[in-house]
Amino acid sequence: MGNTPDQEDELIRELYSRYRRPLYGYVLRAVGGDHQYAEDVVQETLLRAWRNSDTLNPEHAGPWLYTVARNLVVSGYRKQSARVDEVPILERDWPRPTDEFDRVLQGWQVAEAMRALSADHRAVIGELFFTRRTIAETAKVLGVPPGTVKSRSFYALRALRDALEERGVTEP
Repeated sequence: MGNTPDQEDELIRELYSRYRRPLYGYVLRAVGGDHQYAEDVVQETLLRAWRNSDTLNPEHAGPWLYTVARNLVVSGYRKQSARVDEVPILERDWPRPTDEFDRVLQGWQVAEAMRALSADHRAVIGELFFTRRTIAETAKVLGVPPGTVKSRSFYALRALRDALEERGVTEP
């Protein structure tokens, strides 16, 4: 059930008016003041939002947009068409996993992706990874055989990875 073209256009207009300036400032700092590069990253981020407009919730789009922008910066967006006078982003300039802002963004993205999973898959992931139970303990808590826990965790992790890729958090 996708959005109509008018709904997609309205979503992008809303995201552009709400997030373009703060996103631009965030990216500009991340790329060391390169205005053109920052503008390109923001435009690519909004283009990806448009491509995902059928699944993107405008009320919760902020963390998704910042994560996509950060990932574009880290992956060196435009590296194939880089100008000679561009300075590459060095590893020391990458956002650090200990950075509180990035940690919060990642948490929001994982929470959003978890909502896309079935209840059975969410339960298995929750027990195994958040409460750190063993397969046997999870099987007992959920009242299912250990083989079912293994199977559900395999498919749940695959679905979670796909959901995170769709949101631009990880690359395929």
